[in-house]
Parts: sequence; structure tokens; C-alpha cells
Amino acid sequence: MIQAASVSALTSYHWLGIPIAVAGAILLALGTLFQHRAVEDQPAASGRAVGSMGGGRLQALVRNPKWLAGTAMLGGAILLQLTSLRFSPLIVVQPIGAVALVVTTLATARITRRSPGRRSLTAVGLCMGGVGVFVAVAALSAQDVEISDRHLVTILIVLAAVLACVAVAFMLWRHRAGAVVFTAGAGVLFGFVAALAKTVIGRLFQGDFEWLSLTCVAGLVVAGLAGSFLVQNAHSRGTPELVVAGLTVIDPLVAVAIGVTILGEADTAPPLAIVLFLLSGATAIAGVFLLAGVRKPARPGVKP
Repeated sequence: MIQAASVSALTSYHWLGIPIAVAGAILLALGTLFQHRAVEDQPAASGRAVGSMGGGRLQALVRNPKWLAGTAMLGGAILLQLTSLRFSPLIVVQPIGAVALVVTTLATARITRRSPGRRSLTAVGLCMGGVGVFVAVAALSAQDVEISDRHLVTILIVLAAVLACVAVAFMLWRHRAGAVVFTAGAGVLFGFVAALAKTVIGRLFQGDFEWLSLTCVAGLVVAGLAGSFLVQNAHSRGTPELVVAGLTVIDPLVAVAIGVTILGEADTAPPLAIVLFLLSGATAIAGVFLLAGVRKPARPGVKP
């Protein structure tokens, strides 16, 4: 039985996933900043308008040392995230990525030589406060569960529907959508990446890795590539704080929703915990939308 195989998040080595997730969040922030700077350099070099992310700009990016360094850091962040998922339930470690928001805000302030405004600090506070409460409650009430075929099939079906919706929305509104829309889309897809990674890792350690698990790996790759493409578009339209906030809030909220509704990681959580999940999640999302209204700071030596 699945419930019989459940393990409390506080037992054994489950806490090991938390510091590993924090290290991954720091790499996520640094990698995002490097990629953001590389994307900002492209319009001046190519003469194309900001907000355009065609094949020519993508080809230029893959030859940019900053972009390559950022990609390497993001790859390291992914490896650390996967490792943390090996030790802890999805709903415990995934929200910890919000640490990246603090790193990004402080690093951006240093790069631009401008102190973060009150609006930015308030938004960061909302994001960190909401996610912090969420992680604390999840750590006390989450459980690891055995991954069944039903779990895999359900996640894959929902992912297929989400990918179809994202593709249609991109074709219809890609020229009018702002950074927050692209960031939200990427966050949703990366939430599925985390959930699929958790299920694949779970099946590996259960000794039950077969064709259905391979299908999950394929879905993970497709969702990851699509999410990365949306992130590059978001970089050309908004601040790095907004991109990181969206990814570190929307991504874990989607992953947590999957962990709760499909995997059943919160089946033993008391009603009060569910209420706190909803309130803290809403607080974090409010912080993301507040950051969406922050104007991109001028780069040093560049006239507005």
C-alpha cells in the first residue's frame, strides 16, 4: 500500500535535502544573473529591438561567455535540486529556491550601484515570508510516498494539456505578453520538471524503472527546454529579480500542488496546515506581482 510506504519528513536523513536545496538556490540566482546580463547585451550588438527572441539572437547567446557561464551554473543548480529531491519530499525542498530571490536582489543592487527601492524590498519580503512559512509547515507535515504507475500517468496527462495551452498562448500573444507572463509560463513548466524528477528518482530507488519512467524523462526534457525558452524571453522584458521571483515562487507552488493533489505528500497534514499553505502561497504570489511593477534599472554608464 502507498500509505504504508509513507515516511515522515522529519525522520532519518530527510533534513539533508534542505541545505542542498539552499546551495542550489544560490547557483540558480547567480546563473540567472549571468544569463540576464548576456541577454541585455544582445540588442545593442544585434540592432534588434528588446523583447525579440528569434533564432538569430539565440545563436548569438550560445557564443556569449556570460550566457554559457550562467547556463553552467543553472546546470549545477539543477543537479543540486535533483539531489535534494532524493532526500526530502517535493513540498519541503522545492520552495527553498526563494533564497535565490534574496541573492539576486542584493547582487543586482551591487552591479547597478543602486540600493533596492522600498517596493522591491517589500516584494522580496512578501516572497520570502510566504515561502518561509510554507516550507516550515511542509517540513512538519509532509511525507514521502511510494511512486505508482497512476502517479506517473496522471502527471504526464496534465503536463500534455499544459504544454498545449502554453504553445497556443505563445503563438497568439507572444508579441504582447510582458515579462511576468513569460516568467509565469516558465515557472509552471519548471514545476512539472521538478515533479517529474521526483517521480523518476523515486522509481529508480524503488527498483521500478521501466518504459513509463522513461516517458517521464522525455516529458521532463520537453518541459525543461520549453521553460528555458520562455525564461530567455522574460529576461529581455523584465528585471532579473522578477524572473527569479517568478521561478522561485510559481515553480514550487506548481510542484507543491502536484505533490499534494497527485502524489499525496500532504495527506496526513492537519486542516490548519492546509490553510497555512494557501495563505502563505497567496502572500508569495502577491510579492511576485509587486515585483512585476518595478522598472528595469539603468545599467552603469548607459543613459536611459
